[in-house]
Amino acid sequence: MNDIIGYILITIGILFDIFGCIGLVRFPDVYNRLQASTKCVTLGTILLLMGVALASNDGATASKALVCAVFILITSPTGAHAIARGAYASGVPLWENSVVDKYAEKGGQSTDLTSQ
Repeated sequence: MNDIIGYILITIGILFDIFGCIGLVRFPDVYNRLQASTKCVTLGTILLLMGVALASNDGATASKALVCAVFILITSPTGAHAIARGAYASGVPLWENSVVDKYAEKGGQSTDLTSQ
C-alpha cells in the first residue's frame, strides 16, 4: 500500500515540476517566472521526495529523502526571494501589464501602474 501511495506522490510531484518548468518558459518577466518556478517546483520536488520516502523499503533512503525535502523547503523560497529582490534593486522592470508594485509601496512611491 505504501508503494502505491508513494508512486502517486511521485507522479503528482513530477506533474508539478513540469508545470513549474512550463511557467518558467511561458511567463513574461523575471518576477512571474520566479513565482511559477519556486512554488510549483518546490511543491513538486517535496512531493516527489515524500513519494520516494514512502516507496523505498530502506530507512536510510527515506530519511535522506525527508532531509532533502526539508532543505528544499527552506532554501528554494529563500533563494527566489533573494533573486527577486536583487533583480528589483538592480532595476529589472516589471511586466508592462503589471497592476501593482507592493515593494515600491513600502518606500512610499506610487504603485498603481494602471493610472499611468
